[in-house]
Amino acid sequence: MSAQPDLILSGVVLDAPDPRSLATFYRRLLGWEVVQDEADWVKISPPGGGPGLSFQTEPNYQRPTWPTSPSAPGMMIHLDFQVADLLAACAHAESCGATPAEFQPQDHVRVYFDPVGHPFCLFVR
Repeated sequence: MSAQPDLILSGVVLDAPDPRSLATFYRRLLGWEVVQDEADWVKISPPGGGPGLSFQTEPNYQRPTWPTSPSAPGMMIHLDFQVADLLAACAHAESCGATPAEFQPQDHVRVYFDPVGHPFCLFVR
């Protein structure tokens, strides 16, 4: 067996029709800073370091559906954000432009959609 190479998760990349617009939403939601801004690519990172979120242009982007449906594109990834106060976090997400999902599967989790439809969850332990 070969030695395990050093692999470090640098971030997660979300497709979007307009990466700057989506990066602005997540920058406001998370309070992170833009660390890379190119024509078709924007990356934001937490102030203390760690993996960031990147957004790339996808001209054929199709809004995913959640819960999934056999006739529409389903989500391929979602983001989870642990919060201390679920009600306050929900109010903040909505003030940033997030939309709550109609279906909420658990009491301690709230599912939201970002402005282009990527689902994300706010949860308390």
